[in-house]
Amino acid sequence: MTLSTLVAEPWSHYGLMDSGHGRKLERYGPHSFIRPEPQAMWAPALADWDADGEFIPGSDEEGGGRWQFSRPVPREGWDMAWEDVRFRAQNTPFRHLAFFPDMAPQWAWMRERLGPGSEALNLFGYTGVGTLAMSATGANLVHVDASKKSVEAGKQNAALSGFSDKPIRWIVEDAAKFVAREVRRGRRYDGIILDPPKYGRGPAGEVWKLEEGLPALVADCAKLLDANSRFLVLTVYAVRMSALAIGELLNQALAGLGGRVECGDMAVREEARGLLLPTAIFARWSRD
Repeated sequence: MTLSTLVAEPWSHYGLMDSGHGRKLERYGPHSFIRPEPQAMWAPALADWDADGEFIPGSDEEGGGRWQFSRPVPREGWDMAWEDVRFRAQNTPFRHLAFFPDMAPQWAWMRERLGPGSEALNLFGYTGVGTLAMSATGANLVHVDASKKSVEAGKQNAALSGFSDKPIRWIVEDAAKFVAREVRRGRRYDGIILDPPKYGRGPAGEVWKLEEGLPALVADCAKLLDANSRFLVLTVYAVRMSALAIGELLNQALAGLGGRVECGDMAVREEARGLLLPTAIFARWSRD
């Protein structure tokens, strides 16, 4: 098992402009926003930040808060792009912008390992940017999320990208239940990505708690891979968990398949100074 850091570099439609004193300033296409960032413990590079809006956190630890705007921002969102993928960014009540820019290195890495006819599964797929990034290779995709609203947003992003005719199955389902059913069906995939939340509910009220559900979910995902599979990617946000811990989880679950496991931090490079702002941890298995 190897340790590494995955760095999301700025691109034309996104950049981490500055960070510090528990906040970060980012550009999303034509707009800029300030959001809380506990890991930005240093001082910012700039004395004053000019942004279109700021997310003001609430008093609870479960994501409460509200957006406060200083300039008009389209409430229905605006179009953005990453390489050949088009999607809609939007200020959500959960402080993020309807996609996760620090995932860009993962998208690029997965694309390199897929091609026409490959089979890939995106669990907790959200608004589908990762699904579309993989679909652009010609792979067959299965996109699973418990939120009907998120799956509909994924379909809209597919249309925006000109991918409506791509072989993508959009499924509103509890991820753990879906994977267990795929195991019973004897299905296999060339690649799997899962980005589970700390806590969530399925469409039928199923309760998901990361620390309790992750080992069994990874074990079932391992049953969907075989000697010809290419990768399994696991990303984890906002939990008291170590990259080494989830790396070992994959190491043991996939021991019979050979290949290698890599784990570590995900980070975004700040434009002002080039420093790295950590955002999440990851572990991934691959057969290169």
